[in-house]
Amino acid sequence: MIVLGIETSCDETAAAIVTDAREIRADVVLSQLDDHTPYGGVVPEIAARAHLEHLDGLIRRAMAESGLGFADIDAVAATGGPGLIGGVIVGVMTAKAIAAARGLPFVAVNHLEGHALTARLTDDVPFPYLLLLVSGGHCQLLVVEGVGQYRRLGTTIDDAVGEAFDKTAKLLGLGYPGGPLLEKAAALATNPGRFDLPRPMVGRPGCDFSFSGLKTAVRRHVEELGTPLSAEDQADLAAAFQTTVAEVMADRCARAMRQFKEMHPQGGALVVAGGVAANKTLRARLQKLADREGMPFVAPPLRLCTDNAAMIAWAGIERLRLGQTDPLDFAPRPRWPLDPSAKPAIGKAGVGSGVKA
Repeated sequence: MIVLGIETSCDETAAAIVTDAREIRADVVLSQLDDHTPYGGVVPEIAARAHLEHLDGLIRRAMAESGLGFADIDAVAATGGPGLIGGVIVGVMTAKAIAAARGLPFVAVNHLEGHALTARLTDDVPFPYLLLLVSGGHCQLLVVEGVGQYRRLGTTIDDAVGEAFDKTAKLLGLGYPGGPLLEKAAALATNPGRFDLPRPMVGRPGCDFSFSGLKTAVRRHVEELGTPLSAEDQADLAAAFQTTVAEVMADRCARAMRQFKEMHPQGGALVVAGGVAANKTLRARLQKLADREGMPFVAPPLRLCTDNAAMIAWAGIERLRLGQTDPLDFAPRPRWPLDPSAKPAIGKAGVGSGVKA
């Protein structure tokens, strides 16, 4: 089985060709970083127009790199949500057009499920497993019991962790995108223990997250130091923030591990996925936790942590194996929770990121 995958949920336009033998024949991603950097974040209208302008060319490039033609493709999978609706519409309509023209099955993939199943593409991780899904828009702990079978154990009650990275980087004057720039600054810290930051939710019951208080604490330090910050202040604050986030994540994951083992005594792996999973400090802290708890730890290669179409193609393959396809009147979804039965997370603004999914 050979599947064309299309990803257009946010600010990366991507196309990939993947086989059911876990072979990535082509994986092409076009970043829109230069388009959005002047605005300090993603502008939905600019993102949608960029997807429309570049997607056809990326698909042609992926086909050329794979050495295959449309006659060799068995199905088309595209992100159907959640995401910026303009971009999602571009990808879905392109996939539908190809499927209709070639008489191929169409699969609308939940973007979050693409991240959730990446570890099965890269490491053939068996079900069940515990997933920490961390990105710019999402921060959740889920039990993955099968394709389309998710139980949410915890979510953020305010900011997603990737959002917290971006906002903190902006406070420090590091620029956009925040995650990579903050990690780079933290590596230059000469006194990483200089600032004592709060560890929100650590030690509390449950598996939920909170990052707004941590972000506020950073802002107070910035105000006390005065702007612009020196390179030394930027590095030390970045290191403190990054270490604190990793410790919060480890605490929440440790609690989720106990729940997971009660649900599935036979065990399973701890998997981290999503854009923030590329952070090396977080990966190292989770590896240490998994070793302590006697669970395998799986983190996809860095290039497959951020948004890509290979994960969408693979999620499509997983669904096709179960005989699942979607009609050509599928409606793109700005929100699409992995666990629809989970209660909404009520946060500072009335609706937390648990609902955004």
